[in-house]
Amino acid sequence: MSGIIGANNQFGHDFHNPDANMQGIIVSIYDIGCAAGCLTSLFFGERMGRKRMIVAGASTMILGTILLASSTTIAQLLVGRIVTGLGNGFNSSNIPVYQSELCDPRIRGKLVSAQGTVTIVGLCIAYWMDYGLSFVNGPIQWRLPIAFQAFFAICLLLQILPLPETPRWLIEKNRNNEGAEVLARLQPTDADIHDPVVVYQRKSIESSIEIESAGGPFRWKELLQGGKIQNFRRIILCCAVNIMQQLTGSNMINYYAPVVYASTMHLSRNMSLILGGCTSLTYLAGSFIPLFTVDRFGRRALLMFSASGLCFCFSMASILLSVGTTKCAYAATAMVFLFQIFLGIGFLPIPWFYPAEVTTTRIRSRGQALGGFTNWMFVFIVVQITPIATQNIQWRTFIIFAVFCFLWVPIVYCFFPETNQLSLEDIDHLFEGGGITGGVFKSRGRPVQSHVHEMETGLEDQKDTMVAAEIENAGGIDGKATEVRFGQDAWQGS
Repeated sequence: MSGIIGANNQFGHDFHNPDANMQGIIVSIYDIGCAAGCLTSLFFGERMGRKRMIVAGASTMILGTILLASSTTIAQLLVGRIVTGLGNGFNSSNIPVYQSELCDPRIRGKLVSAQGTVTIVGLCIAYWMDYGLSFVNGPIQWRLPIAFQAFFAICLLLQILPLPETPRWLIEKNRNNEGAEVLARLQPTDADIHDPVVVYQRKSIESSIEIESAGGPFRWKELLQGGKIQNFRRIILCCAVNIMQQLTGSNMINYYAPVVYASTMHLSRNMSLILGGCTSLTYLAGSFIPLFTVDRFGRRALLMFSASGLCFCFSMASILLSVGTTKCAYAATAMVFLFQIFLGIGFLPIPWFYPAEVTTTRIRSRGQALGGFTNWMFVFIVVQITPIATQNIQWRTFIIFAVFCFLWVPIVYCFFPETNQLSLEDIDHLFEGGGITGGVFKSRGRPVQSHVHEMETGLEDQKDTMVAAEIENAGGIDGKATEVRFGQDAWQGS
């Protein structure tokens, strides 16, 4: 909407030139829909499963797009934004969980970060479509770019239909054989449910779920409990990382880049639109960086590096804009571009999948839903206040977000555990160290090491026995390959 709203164009004419407050409502009401979708997932996601919630999300977004593209009144436009947001809330609560539960832990960060990159591809298409159609007269100027988002929802729907449900959800619902069949399909070589690697992975998941379910059926108060598993701490982390993402000021730029350029840097509408599109391309370039770094340096390092860079960029932008000259305004624009690079490095992808990594199977969908709800509510707040803030305090808006970014560095260091290279079963043991930081500060972010779940449940000994048996059955000629099959290379979805 950033390239459509806030200008004297066909959209403004058709909807009677909404003022700054109504602009904020039109843009941010979408986020209320997203938050509602996350809340719906909180209560129904675990029952319906990851796949069916994604199907529901894509279908709802298609319906919402139809309402948006056919809007003739502000009321219909707002309803369409809410419905589309509802579908996106389903997706943002369940797609990261679905991906995390199917990924090899060694490349889980890369694969889930790719979701952010694909999202930014869509953002770039939207920006440049808005700009290109700004030279066209008539309702197509805004109806076509709004309608085009249905293309991606249709692609998602067609993609998810032939894919399986995650093995963890199936096993948790006592559909163990179906879960084993999915594990077998995920193996790099032909395998069935009796394959030793599949049997081993199945036992690992079953033992983890057995530990988590020791207290009987799920009760909502578990989300507020501490104990050995520390569910409440996990839920706080799910919500905190998403609050932190929004208070970096990312969506002040992503939603309103042209408006920010025009109001705080006093650039022309055309130049503001061009720079908004270029900003999205820079964002896209930055989103490729974690594909090569997140599984090498880990989540904590990228979050702290990202926050430091974001703080620097917005601090410099506010200083340059305070001078008030044209040259300084251009330099501040460069800082916004650099901001997008630092955002792509850490605070773009990680908050979306970190909740799925830091929670146990028993509460994963609920933790991701609560994290998503918190994220979208803070998107709503930021998007709602941005037009008002830039109109009233102008460049000083950057200072507020720079201070927040500065605070995120020590918070991540002290409280956020590293999940890189850990299986989702290992993550069950993250906070057994206890204390105010859950053992994070004392261990410098590494409270547990990989394969701790195997050692604590006795599965390590079973793995050694299975490896020896398979080597013996193979005549001892392929022992190295067998060990690899039982290692992380074959640990699909762990």
